[in-house]
Amino acid sequence: MVLGSLFIAMGTNAFLVPSHVLDGGVIGIALIVNYLSGLPIGFVIIVCSVPMFLAAWLLNRDIFYNSLTGMLISSLMIDLLAPLQAWAPSYIGGSIAFNAAAGGAFIGAGLGLMLRFETSTGGTDLLAHFLTRYVPLNVGIIILIMDLAIIGAGGVLLSGGTFVQSLVTIVAGALATGLCTLRKQVYK
Repeated sequence: MVLGSLFIAMGTNAFLVPSHVLDGGVIGIALIVNYLSGLPIGFVIIVCSVPMFLAAWLLNRDIFYNSLTGMLISSLMIDLLAPLQAWAPSYIGGSIAFNAAAGGAFIGAGLGLMLRFETSTGGTDLLAHFLTRYVPLNVGIIILIMDLAIIGAGGVLLSGGTFVQSLVTIVAGALATGLCTLRKQVYK
């Protein structure tokens, strides 16, 4: 959980924030709020997650406990590593597209590690899990729709180029999460 949270914090602070790129989910919402107001990203993640965790408390306590710890540790790690934002551009030197892909890969790997060990950061993944009870769609489709809505809103609020770069982030993140959560195949 700590290693996954470290990856999420590094992807957010060292790659996405210096390039003003978004991610999907609650991290994406927190990035939009940070870019517009300067509020700490981890703090905004916690505030935005309160309604989802209240629903989890009422509907499924196992998910509540597994996700609460992951969300708190990753939010704290994001805010503790915020100083990376100031000096990351000087040592990375990559293009915005590279930063979008690398940030997505780091965040996706962090989330994948957490999911592999049966925890998560909660967020929109938690909301999507609950929506599958009422909407006949796969949880992955619901997450994709929410991510597209979040980066679309960010593109309108920040700049049109943000949307395309953020698409790179969510695709890289999805690939990294998928690779980290692959089940071991047993060959006979």
